[in-house]
Amino acid sequence: MDSAGGTETATTSTSDPTTPPFARLPVSGIAAAVGVVLLAVSAKFGYFGDELYFLASAKHHPAWGYADNPWLLPELARLADAVFPGSVLGLRLLPLLLTSAGVVLAALIVREFGGGTRAQVLTAGAYALSWQLLASGHVLATSTVDPFCWVLVSWLVARWVRTRSDRLLLFAGLATAVAMQGKFLIFVLWLALVAGALIAGPRTLPARPALWAGGAVTVLATTPTLIWQARHGWPYLLMQSVVTEQNDRLLGGALATVPLAVLMAGLLPGAFLACHGLFQLLRAPELRAYRLFGWATVLATAFFLVTADRYYYLAGLYAVLFAAAAVRIERRPPARWWRWVPTWPVYLLAVPLAVYLALPVRPATGFTGITMLDHVSGGSYGWPELVDTAAAAYRELPPRTRADTVVMGDSYWQAGALDVYGPERGLPPAYGPERGYWYAGAPPDTTKQVLYVGGEASGLGRFFGEVRQAGVVRLGVGVPIANEGVPVWVCTRPLAPWPALWDRMHRP
Repeated sequence: MDSAGGTETATTSTSDPTTPPFARLPVSGIAAAVGVVLLAVSAKFGYFGDELYFLASAKHHPAWGYADNPWLLPELARLADAVFPGSVLGLRLLPLLLTSAGVVLAALIVREFGGGTRAQVLTAGAYALSWQLLASGHVLATSTVDPFCWVLVSWLVARWVRTRSDRLLLFAGLATAVAMQGKFLIFVLWLALVAGALIAGPRTLPARPALWAGGAVTVLATTPTLIWQARHGWPYLLMQSVVTEQNDRLLGGALATVPLAVLMAGLLPGAFLACHGLFQLLRAPELRAYRLFGWATVLATAFFLVTADRYYYLAGLYAVLFAAAAVRIERRPPARWWRWVPTWPVYLLAVPLAVYLALPVRPATGFTGITMLDHVSGGSYGWPELVDTAAAAYRELPPRTRADTVVMGDSYWQAGALDVYGPERGLPPAYGPERGYWYAGAPPDTTKQVLYVGGEASGLGRFFGEVRQAGVVRLGVGVPIANEGVPVWVCTRPLAPWPALWDRMHRP
């Protein structure tokens, strides 16, 4: 294989007897424990806002692409709902399985790096206790599927570095093709890996025909989504401004990206192993062959800092960082001042901390009002009550005006909830000015009245001549979460014909 200087040396056979055995029993036990914990909390509160959006998109607005994501997640939600109708638990079986499988893949990366049982267990445990990976394993979201695909590709590339079996690169291309149907982010990983290979070796990686064949499959599979994006003016690119704004407003901006990425790797094992692992990938002689992963981490992080993206875009790199640190720790005694971190008492103490902070184990009365802590649980609570409030306001409308009335959600979460829960409560199909809902189409030209869920009267006054409040959602949780205090408005006298008004209402 290429050394750091790019010199070719002999490669290892796929049947190399020196390859450490897979620690099947302890790693499988950790993966199973993660699955049990996720299953235990899977139905707490209800659907997450993104899950409602995916369900509604696939059922009511099926397409090859959407403003903020390709087609895969909505179709996965539709399939899960077809197998388990109306089941929150059923919808979350896939993220549960992916998270548990990620634990196994992380340990397999350790094996490719030359790590034995201890290193594999350290890595599997850190992966299982990562706050970000555990939290994303609770919901069906791009932040669940995408990191798993990154870990899968990383394992296949690491195995290729050891064996030089080019079919692994083809499999990595197939995994990339799947990932691209959920989120386009994995192209950053490949750019960083190729650049890392050119810097540190193996420099033959970019020239492998199997890699290009996998890339061709990815392009072919992604073409329908790209055509949809092109026909609609590339709305996916408009999302960058939304991500940047949310990152600045909620997550501390670019300066907080790296600290948050380290923190959400998990205290203390994950955060320590992530930092230690990057250092070892860039410096340790025994990991020289895999140095491209160290450079890939540096380059991907730099890309996300420049583009002001979210910290959790780096979560797919946790596995290789944990693996590199664990291999080094297994081979050389740690320094005295930090040798206590990768020990079983620290891991054991990290379990309740990870579960309490990453998963919705607290009751609704335990919401903190802190966005990061309540994001998943708060975004899963109160959707039926929100739709009940809207349905009550709709029933109070004079029957003669309902024919010319549409229901609209201010956010894509709210519009999704109206579409998922609304029909059984007598509500018509929902519209929305945000993200994929805007591209689903404008209300009929004959619309004279809108029952609008969310938003503010001052903002709605730019589009309607009369805005009056018809209700408000009361959940009694005492802190601001997604559905607490959401107003319901009746908006009449549109200030422009609907095609023009719809263009003015659009929000990316």
